Amino acid sequence: MIHPKITIAFLCLILMACQSKPPKKEQDTTNGKTVVYQLFTRLFGNTNTTNKPWGTIEENGVGKFSDFNNEALSELKKLGITHIWYTGVPHHAVIRDYTAYGISNDDPDVVKGRAGSPYAVKDYYNVNPDLADNPANRLQEFKALIDRTHQHGMKVLIDIVPNHVARHYEGRNNPDGVLDFGAQDDTSVVYAVNNNFYYIPGESFKVPNPDNGYQALGGENHPLADGRFDENPAKWTGNGSRLAQPGFHDWYETVKINYGVRPDGTKDFPALPEEYAQKDYTAHYAFWQNKTLPDSWLKFRDIALYWTQLGVDGFRFDMAEMVPVEFWSFMNSSIKMANEDAFLLAEVYNPALYRDYIHMGKMDYLYDKVELYDTLKHIMQGHGLTDNLPAIQEGLKDIEHHMLHFLENHDEQRIASPEFAGDAKKGMPAMVVSTTISTAPTMIYFGQEVGEPGAENAGFGSPSRTSIFDYIGVPHHQRWMNEGAFDGGQLTTEEKKLRDFYQRLLSFSKQSTALMGNYADTHLWNRSVTEDYDDKTYSFVRWCDNEKLIILSNFSDNKNQSFTYQLPAEIITAWELTDGHYHLEDVLYGSSNTLQVKAGTATVVCTIPPLASYVYQLTSQ
Repeated sequence: MIHPKITIAFLCLILMACQSKPPKKEQDTTNGKTVVYQLFTRLFGNTNTTNKPWGTIEENGVGKFSDFNNEALSELKKLGITHIWYTGVPHHAVIRDYTAYGISNDDPDVVKGRAGSPYAVKDYYNVNPDLADNPANRLQEFKALIDRTHQHGMKVLIDIVPNHVARHYEGRNNPDGVLDFGAQDDTSVVYAVNNNFYYIPGESFKVPNPDNGYQALGGENHPLADGRFDENPAKWTGNGSRLAQPGFHDWYETVKINYGVRPDGTKDFPALPEEYAQKDYTAHYAFWQNKTLPDSWLKFRDIALYWTQLGVDGFRFDMAEMVPVEFWSFMNSSIKMANEDAFLLAEVYNPALYRDYIHMGKMDYLYDKVELYDTLKHIMQGHGLTDNLPAIQEGLKDIEHHMLHFLENHDEQRIASPEFAGDAKKGMPAMVVSTTISTAPTMIYFGQEVGEPGAENAGFGSPSRTSIFDYIGVPHHQRWMNEGAFDGGQLTTEEKKLRDFYQRLLSFSKQSTALMGNYADTHLWNRSVTEDYDDKTYSFVRWCDNEKLIILSNFSDNKNQSFTYQLPAEIITAWELTDGHYHLEDVLYGSSNTLQVKAGTATVVCTIPPLASYVYQLTSQ
C-alpha cells in the first residue's frame, strides 16, 4: 500500500482538464476514435506456406494488390478500422529481374533481403512491381485498390521516406519536368544547398564488411553479388554515416537527402518565426511562398502532392526527426492545402522534439513509442509498474490527441514472440489501456489480432519481428485468411477469441464519444486508499455529456484482482452523481456490475480475471 501522506501528491494527477475535441475532419464518419491498420502489403495476401529462408517469389510467394478484395476489405472494416496503412507501396529496391518492364536490376550488395526494404525507395513515382498481377499496369492496380478501400469507407495511407532514398535511385516514371534526385548535383563538393545528396569527393563507395558471416542472398550465386557497388564519389549513408565504407549496421542500402543543412549543422534556408507554433497550416503555407528553398524540399513536396492527387489520404513519414522541422512546415502545409483532411503521421522518438514537430512542423500525429509503448511493454514483460502510466498522460496532456498509440508495428517485436511477452493474451489489458486512455488514434499491425509471433527465419534479420526484407508467409495471419476467404476458418479457438476481443474493443472505440472527451486517472487514488488494489491493476475514467466509462485492467497472467474500487470525489462531482445505485455494463462482453454512491463515496466491488479488462459504461441509476 502507498502511504496516505502522499495522497495529496497523487491527487494533483487525478483530474486532467477537459481535453480539446479534435476537429470533425479527424473523426471521419465515426463519433469516436481513428483506428489505423498497418499491414505489410506484400505479405498480407500471401497464402504460400513454404517459408524457405531467402526464398524467391516462386518458392515463398508474394501478396498482391488484388488480394485486397471485397471480402478482405469488408472484414477489416468490421474489425473497426478507419484507415489502412499500406506499407511498402512505393517502388523500392528488389532483387528480381523486371528489365522487361523497363526497370533496372538492383545489386544484392546494397539491398537488405531478397524482397528489399520498403524504406529504400528507388522510384517515388511508381509502385513496387512485386505487388501487381501485371507489373506493366502496377500503378493502375494500386489506384484501383485506393478506390476499393474508399468504397468500403476506409482511408488510405502510404509511406514517404524523406530522410533517405535507395542507394540506386532511378526515377524512370518522373512526370514531365521532374528531374531525378542528384541529376544536377555538383559532386565535386561535400555540400551545396541545391545538391540532393552529400558527397565524399575523391573516394568511392565500398560495400560494408559483412557481420557474423553474412552473405548477400544467403550465399546464392548472383551476377551482381560480388561485394562491389559502383558509386563514385561516395555519398553519405542514410543514417548519417560520412564514411565511404559504412558499417554493416548502418543504413548502407540508402543515401541521405540534403535539405540545406550544412555539414556543421547550420542551415541554408529561412528560419520559421516562433509565433508560427500558434498558427494554422494556411499561415505556414503563406510563409513559404516566394522564398528560395533547397531543391530537395521541392522534390518531396511534389512527390507528396502527386500521391495526394492520386487519391492517397495521408502519409506515414519515416524518421521525421532526422529532417529539419522547417521542411515539415513547408511540406505538411502544402499537403493540407491540397487536402485539409490529410492524415499526417510521423516517426519521432525524441520527446523533447514532440511539440516542435506538432506545432512548428504541422504533424497531425507522432508515435507514442518511448513513453507509453515502452512502459506498457515493460509491464507486459513483468518488470514494469502500472504506477508509471499516470505521469505519462499528465506529461503529454497538452498534446495527447497527437500521440498515436500502438503495441506492434513493423519495427517492433511481436507481442507473442518469446523475446517480447511470449503470449499474445498478455497484450489484451495493454491494448485496452492503449486504445481507451486518450483521444489519440489507435494502430494495430496485421496479425496482431490473431497472435502472430514473428517466428519465421526469412533470410535477412532474425525472428521476433515479421520480416520486412524477404518473401515470407505469415502463418497465424494466413489461418485467418483461409486461402482467400478471409473468414478465420483455419484459426484455432484461442486465435478466434483473440480476434473477437480486438474486434469488440476497436469497434467500440470507433463509435464511443466518451473516448473523445474527458480523462481522469483513478489508479493512483486507488493505490493510496483501496485495499488489495496493487500495481498489476490499472484504472481510469473517460466521459462526455452522454457517456461515462470506468476502465479497469488486470495485467497479472495468473491472479484474479479483487478489491472495492473507488471513484475520487472530483469525479463524483464532475459526473453529478447522487446517492444511490448505478448500473454498470461492460461494453466488451456485456457483464454487469453496480456503482454504489453513499455519503460522498462511490464504490464498485470488482473481481477481474487474469489479463481481463472491464470497460464499464454507466447506464442508469
